[in-house]
Amino acid sequence: MLTGRPSNWISVMTPTRTMVFSNAPALPGHQPAPPVRTDLTGCPWHDVKSMLRGVGLRPTRQRMALGWILFAKGDRHLTAEMLYEEATKAKVPVSLATVYNTLHQFTDVGLLRQVAVDGSKTYFDTNVSDHHHFFVEGENELVDIPSAEVVVGNTPSAPEGYEIARVDIVVRLRRKAR
Repeated sequence: MLTGRPSNWISVMTPTRTMVFSNAPALPGHQPAPPVRTDLTGCPWHDVKSMLRGVGLRPTRQRMALGWILFAKGDRHLTAEMLYEEATKAKVPVSLATVYNTLHQFTDVGLLRQVAVDGSKTYFDTNVSDHHHFFVEGENELVDIPSAEVVVGNTPSAPEGYEIARVDIVVRLRRKAR
């Protein structure tokens, strides 16, 4: 019998989801692997809660709602303004400042990847794997390029006391004139 609990109390085991994140050092000349999201249930609400807890973030209502909007539709590229607009349409009561803060928190723990396109335009990518992007000018659309299609060679040596965190390539596209 368990102490401190009534004799008719039944212990119910709740299934858990495990997410594996690796901080193993990268081989020289290689970028570290991004966090791997494993054992997702297919239920976006529960998966978001599991992702947040797995990286040490408390699953608040606002983080849960924004995470659900971000991750429920698969790999996407969004600006803070785009996410704010989607949240507003979904009747999620958040300010634009909260959206920015949440996106940066998610980026800091490896759930999102920040992609700077112009000095004033930043996208957040739900695909944190090693890959690059096409940016379609005039349409403000970011499209993934598989990492196998881009070979980066002869990267410069980092200055003393620094290391290369990652290399981002954004290939700008425009429609051909007809």
